[in-house]
Amino acid sequence: MPTALITGASSGIGEVFARKLAAHGYDLILVARREDRLRTLASSLQAHTEVLVADLSSDAGATAVEESIHDRPALDLLVNNAGFGVGGLFWDADRTAQIRMHELHIIATMRLTRAALDVMIPRGRGGIINVSSVAGFGQAARSVSYCGTKAWINSFTEGIDMELKAVGSPVTIQALCPGFTRTEFQKTAGVDATQVPDFLWMSTEYVVDQSLRGLDRGKLYVIPDWKYKLGAFLLKYAPYGLKRRFGRPWRKKD
Repeated sequence: MPTALITGASSGIGEVFARKLAAHGYDLILVARREDRLRTLASSLQAHTEVLVADLSSDAGATAVEESIHDRPALDLLVNNAGFGVGGLFWDADRTAQIRMHELHIIATMRLTRAALDVMIPRGRGGIINVSSVAGFGQAARSVSYCGTKAWINSFTEGIDMELKAVGSPVTIQALCPGFTRTEFQKTAGVDATQVPDFLWMSTEYVVDQSLRGLDRGKLYVIPDWKYKLGAFLLKYAPYGLKRRFGRPWRKKD
């Protein structure tokens, strides 16, 4: 059976990836910090499932998952989904949390992608999905580190895709760039979800379906929904003065 390793699998997009891939006949390795949620999810799936409890923002956690990947030379899919946001002006936002976010979004993504390529390239098959964000195409006040780390994921994924194609490898890689998606992310990041219009929200099921369809087609960037495709284009190519105006800080009401 094909095997997929999913990080951040205990909730949100990662949990839906697990359910969708189990339904497609994959064996699963589920990675997250919350063991109780992982085991509850694993028990609900009709698939051979392993649970690996690890904090990927730590060296020990990333090393444990690297070793798990290297122990499975038949790994077919890696989903680098683990992530979170830290709100607030850069100099006011929690310093430790921002460092942890950089370790998780950048260092862990780099390490696990390298480990997966170590086993996929010699085998001549496999795929990697790096869960990024439409925020990675631009920048916004109060989300500077988040936007910056997601921009790195986009650039990193595009570079790996170039190298894979340059050597003729059939291994594929994708940057999944959703917009507002109904998960626990907003609560963790301190975002007031009620301030976002309903028409901008997407379901996790829709996002994952679009990602897996794009993977089958070999698409490098998957941006679910035409509104966010347009938004990514504007974020990338609009004049800086306009982007600065819309990305400027706002004052919270007392």
